Amino acid sequence: MTTTATPRLATGAAGSLVHAADVPGLGRLEVSALDPVAELEVIHRWVTAPSARFWGLGDLTPEELRDLYTYVDGLTTHHAFLIRRDALPIVLLQTYEPEHDPVGEVYQVQSGDVGIHFLLGDRGAPAPRFTTRVAHAIAGFLFSQPGAERIVIEPDVDNDRALARAGLFGFTLGPRVELPGKSGRLAFLTRDEWENSPQPM
Repeated sequence: MTTTATPRLATGAAGSLVHAADVPGLGRLEVSALDPVAELEVIHRWVTAPSARFWGLGDLTPEELRDLYTYVDGLTTHHAFLIRRDALPIVLLQTYEPEHDPVGEVYQVQSGDVGIHFLLGDRGAPAPRFTTRVAHAIAGFLFSQPGAERIVIEPDVDNDRALARAGLFGFTLGPRVELPGKSGRLAFLTRDEWENSPQPM
């Protein structure tokens, strides 16, 4: 596997603002490094909801979830963020270097690859094409790092909604892969593909 010295992953102290953008049709989106103590109640509510069954953390107690994300906060290869829309928490985002994750064992990692997991928790006021707008903004956050060249996801093969959304967002579907605890489907979005895709209207 190859790696790069150019930063791929944004990072920051727990609770700190690391990125912000005004998104047409959505409002102000702010990305903060997850504070696993201060934000525990909201993320525990999200990961234990029936709609989050593919996230894989639904059986954790609040204390176990806090300890998990406190551990993630100490890593240099994996990070967690909370995204707010006009101050309302809406998304839990995890980023990681694939070569330091089990997914790196099942495909050929490229130097600019950024792995992500994305959990939509709340929405706020209704907005047309809400999820597409949020996904486009998240890609903008990820590609704000100079070393990020390709986003990699691996939704569960049974997660029809996630696979459909991946296609809607412009991802190219790749092969089925076997990962610890699940069968996933790789999908990729390059910087060039994102930059040349139409802005959600």
